Amino acid sequence: MNKTSDSDYLFGIHAVTAVVEKDAARVQRLWIAREAQKNQRIKRLQSLADKAGVLLQGATNATLDAMVGGERHQGVVAECHPATSSPMALNIPELLSGLDEPPFLLVLDGVQDPHNLGACLRTADAAGVHAVIVPKDRAVGITPVVSKVACGAAEHVPLIQVTNLARALRQLKDEGVWLLGADERGETPLFKADLKGSLALVLGAEGQGLRRLTREQCDVLISVPMAGSVASLNVSVATGVCLFEAVRQRT
Repeated sequence: MNKTSDSDYLFGIHAVTAVVEKDAARVQRLWIAREAQKNQRIKRLQSLADKAGVLLQGATNATLDAMVGGERHQGVVAECHPATSSPMALNIPELLSGLDEPPFLLVLDGVQDPHNLGACLRTADAAGVHAVIVPKDRAVGITPVVSKVACGAAEHVPLIQVTNLARALRQLKDEGVWLLGADERGETPLFKADLKGSLALVLGAEGQGLRRLTREQCDVLISVPMAGSVASLNVSVATGVCLFEAVRQRT
């Protein structure tokens, strides 16, 4: 069951179902654990895969464990061709012209943990974010773990990788997008900030937060009020807090 050099193992019911529904041509083979075949969500996935002509194979949970290095696969592993999208320069006017409402964007400056990126994508999808922008270098892209944690959101929320994040932020500003950076040193409390209109929320990486050049591009630096003893939140948690405060204000 060794995968080919130009393929990835995607796992988890939500993630695999999303790729079968949206881009079944990527799926080379789909393994389903015999122990999970009575699960109703698994049965639905089998039906979708059958209709799409995806090759189905049975396996044991132990076999699937070995295939994905012990990650929680929920009884489903798919061997997939890599996503066809590749890192490219962000075309800001094209992105914004395709929207019929004020842009609502999430910018992540150097997030390297795939679990954090997956959680951020899942939250961005739930909040109705139009696109997530990340740097191409020194940051994680879409990986099987990201797709699993995102529970299908990685197949629905555009993830745009840019070569120069500071330049992309300047382009957004030139198009009238307001940039709010989340930073523990921010002088404006989140709940007093104006998060309506054309908006990009900018959050930093694990540990170091926003890089200096990124911070300097932001119009306002906001902070999440902290009542306890810890100084900051995990980036995926902070993303959820900030995005849904924006949702509250925008609705």
